[in-house]
Amino acid sequence: MWFSRNRTEMVTCLACGAERPRDEAREYDKYGDRWDRADKTFEHLCKSCHRELCHHPRDELEALLVDLEAGERSRDAFLASYLAAVEERYGTLEEEY
Repeated sequence: MWFSRNRTEMVTCLACGAERPRDEAREYDKYGDRWDRADKTFEHLCKSCHRELCHHPRDELEALLVDLEAGERSRDAFLASYLAAVEERYGTLEEEY
C-alpha cells in the first residue's frame, strides 16, 4: 500500500503507548532480525524508549518468554518461573563485590 505524501503514517510505541509519526519511531523485531522483512509486521518504539533499551544480544530470550507464557500469568508467577528457568538453564548468578 502506498501512502499519500500528505499523510503521515502514525505508529504506537509498544513500551509507553505514545502515538508518533513513523519517522519519529524505531522498528522493533522481537526476533532481533529487522533486516529479514519477508512476511513480517513490525512493532515500533518511540526514540526515547528505544534509547532506554538494552542493545545487547538477546539470544534465546524470546523463546524463553514464549515458553513461560509471558503476559498470560500474574507478574509474580511469571517472575518466579523466569528466575527458576534462567537458573536451571544458565546456573546461579553470583555477583562479585
